[in-house]
Amino acid sequence: MTQLPDRMTAIGIKAAGGPDMLVPEQRPVPKAGAGEILIKVAAAGVNRPDVMQRQGLYPPPPGAPDIPGLEVAGEVAALGAGVKRWKSGDRVMALLVGGGYAEYCLAHETHALPLSGLSMVEGGAIPETFFTVWHNMAERGGLKSGETCLVHGGSSGIGTAAIQIGKALGARMIVTAGSAEKCAACRKLGADVAINYKTEDFVAATKAATGDKGADVIIDMVGGDYIARNYEAAGVEGRIVQIAFQGSSKATVDFRRVMLKRLHHTGSTLRSRSIADKGAIRQAVEDHVLPMIAAGKVKPVIYKTFPLRDASGAHALMESSTHIGKIVLTI
Repeated sequence: MTQLPDRMTAIGIKAAGGPDMLVPEQRPVPKAGAGEILIKVAAAGVNRPDVMQRQGLYPPPPGAPDIPGLEVAGEVAALGAGVKRWKSGDRVMALLVGGGYAEYCLAHETHALPLSGLSMVEGGAIPETFFTVWHNMAERGGLKSGETCLVHGGSSGIGTAAIQIGKALGARMIVTAGSAEKCAACRKLGADVAINYKTEDFVAATKAATGDKGADVIIDMVGGDYIARNYEAAGVEGRIVQIAFQGSSKATVDFRRVMLKRLHHTGSTLRSRSIADKGAIRQAVEDHVLPMIAAGKVKPVIYKTFPLRDASGAHALMESSTHIGKIVLTI
């Protein structure tokens, strides 16, 4: 077994603030506890929650590392007590509670997936994003073949995964995005309709695209005034799933639409869920999404990679919102 170093480079958050608050630091290499694997990280996905954590708006849950990073790909470097599925040297991708922006990180063994047929960079872009999409669109939203799904933020990491997974499920996919270029990219990925929300009203466009029926499922990461508008854009028995609030978590809404259309409005977070909850989502992704990836129907869209030390550059790009797909740190 290879001797592990005592120290590693990790990205710390100097203080709440802008991207320049992300600084490389020397930290102890973490030790794998019971049921955990230590991963030698090759790639780490960059996600909106990392940006919010850096800004001081999304503190890590109790017991989680203060290092950002919720998804990685790499090799298993050490095993904690009782780990059965993995062995040292296995190539894995894993969902983390934090700590991914580092040379080594810990993951629960039930939150890792085999990395077969994918590059490390692709693997580093999958767990947080694909777990979120599958759980919210397929499980909470119950999206089925023949239904219509409206996804806000179609060109984001979440959006690009949702388009492909929705199409693989046999659904009709409508997305919103903020430029003609982003709309074109979404259509190229398989979106049936792409609405530029800066120049079009997504409610009218969704109704027009569905023969006035409305969307069966809506995945929303905006909130604020989108909540009332989603109720307008949804069809009868529509399911609206809230996955984030990039606008506001507060809204003034006429709830009569919920009664008249028999709407369901649900939502979820991932990071604060129990180990068992996340393990169940990982199992569902392994059963349903990995075969889609193996069949070439779904793959992560990588926009740009940055070396770990330039995590601040990766965050600056994410905040510019010019990217289409995922931003990944490489080590």
